[in-house]
Amino acid sequence: MTDEGFAVDMHVKVLDEAVVRRAKARGLDALVYAPHFTRLPDVRERAERFSDDELTVVPARELFTGSWQQRRHVLALGLDDPVPDFLTLEGTMAELDRQDAAVLVPHPEFLTVSLTEDQIRRYEDRIHGLEVYNPKHLPHHNERARELARSIGLPTFTSSYAHLRGTVGEAWVSFDRPLTDETAFVGALRDGEPRRLFHRNGPLHALRCGLEFCHLGYENTWSKFDRVMLQGTAATHPDHVAYGGRFDDVKVY
Repeated sequence: MTDEGFAVDMHVKVLDEAVVRRAKARGLDALVYAPHFTRLPDVRERAERFSDDELTVVPARELFTGSWQQRRHVLALGLDDPVPDFLTLEGTMAELDRQDAAVLVPHPEFLTVSLTEDQIRRYEDRIHGLEVYNPKHLPHHNERARELARSIGLPTFTSSYAHLRGTVGEAWVSFDRPLTDETAFVGALRDGEPRRLFHRNGPLHALRCGLEFCHLGYENTWSKFDRVMLQGTAATHPDHVAYGGRFDDVKVY
């Protein structure tokens, strides 16, 4: 815990020894780790492997809801049971409600991959935070996100949304008390505990933001999705044997 409080990078996609070293050097106390297309048990195992007395890694899932062309991202923490990607938004939110998960909205209304204002308002009683600064955003995206948070009255957060190691710690949230395990952290989110939002500035930060934005070109290709998901046995495909057909009535593929 630093003088700025308990500092958390609220969403990263990468996790290895280099990421941990960078997080500690940046003064972070915790990371939220939510890689794409990775089942919860695997996310949780890797998070535990890289957690220690100096840094807590909290497992999470950024769920892709709807079809690839109309996908909406939802960040879920505190899950007990795995949830696949590409369910209907209604089906996903119902499952997260059943599990009493903390539900965050990353990059709202960003391009074609985010919850819209109407969708956020529809589920506002189940949402525990709205992201208002993201390195992949352009300035008007951050302004629009802040406007939405004020209008709807939701707690806010920021994150590095790091797909690249060098972006870890570029943006973070500071809570006033230590949140030293997943249960405490998820509880703080669900309770809307006070927090302060920070991000770096200057030319190097602008470069990091530019690199992350450019990375979208790969992240949003159909070829990537076809390779990792439409094979039917991908880890987070609803038809994967691990889900036992439990989501057949709300899947879109």
